[in-house]
Amino acid sequence: MRNAIFAIALLLATPFGLAMASGHEPETEDADIDLTDHASLQRGAKYFMNYCLGCHSLKYMRYSRVAQDIGISDSDLRNNLLYGNAKPGDMITNSMRPEDGELWFGAVVPDLTLVARWRTPDWVYTYLKSFYLDDSRPYGVNNLMFPDVGMPPVLSGLQGIQEPVYAEGYEPAPGAPVDKAHVIGVKLVKQGSLTPEQYDAMARDLTNFLTYIGEPMKLQRQQLGIYVLLFLGVLFVLAFYLKKEYWKDVH
Repeated sequence: MRNAIFAIALLLATPFGLAMASGHEPETEDADIDLTDHASLQRGAKYFMNYCLGCHSLKYMRYSRVAQDIGISDSDLRNNLLYGNAKPGDMITNSMRPEDGELWFGAVVPDLTLVARWRTPDWVYTYLKSFYLDDSRPYGVNNLMFPDVGMPPVLSGLQGIQEPVYAEGYEPAPGAPVDKAHVIGVKLVKQGSLTPEQYDAMARDLTNFLTYIGEPMKLQRQQLGIYVLLFLGVLFVLAFYLKKEYWKDVH
C-alpha cells in the first residue's frame, strides 16, 4: 500500500503529473496515417530530406532500404534524395557533430528513427502543428507538445506564424511573457506559403514517413501474423481429431 501511495505521489511530482493535475495536458490530433500509401511516404521522405536531415538523422536506416520499401526508383533516389557524397547503401546521417548541436540548440539533436515509436504518430503530427511565438525562447518559438523546445521554427515559412491560446478565464498582462502553464492551444495569425489544409497534409505525410521508419517491417509482420493464426487454427483442428482418435479406446 505504501508503495502505491509513493508511486502516485511521484507521478504528481513530475511535470507530466502536474500537467494532468492542472487539466492543461494538451490533446493530440489524429494523424490518420496509412503505411500502404506509397505516394504519401514518398512525399514524407522528400519533406524529411529537405527540412529535417540538416539536423536530424535516421541512422538505423539505409537509403536503399527506404527506396525499396516505398517505391522509389534507383534513379530518383540518386537524383533527388542523396546529398553530397552519400551512396544508396549508406545510413541516413548528416554531418552535424553532437557537440555542435548541443552548442547551437542547448541539447544534442536527437536521431528520429524511433521517434514515432518512442512517442506516438499522433504526438509527432500534433507536435509539427503546435509551434507558437514565445519571445522568451532563444529561437522565438515554443511548442504546445514539448514546452521549452530547442528546435528552431524550420517549417514556419510553410505553416505561418501562430500565437498561443490561453485557458478560459486567464488573461495575460499586456506585454507579459508567455505563461506556458496556461497555454492550451495555438491559433494561426499569419499564413505561410501553404494553406492550413496543405500544411496539415504535409505534416501527415511527414508523420507517415517517420512512422514507417520506426518499424519498416510492420506491414509484413501483420501479414505474417495472419498466416500464423491460420496455421494454428488448422493445427488445432488436426490436434483435436488426433486426440479423439487416441482417446476413443479409453472412453
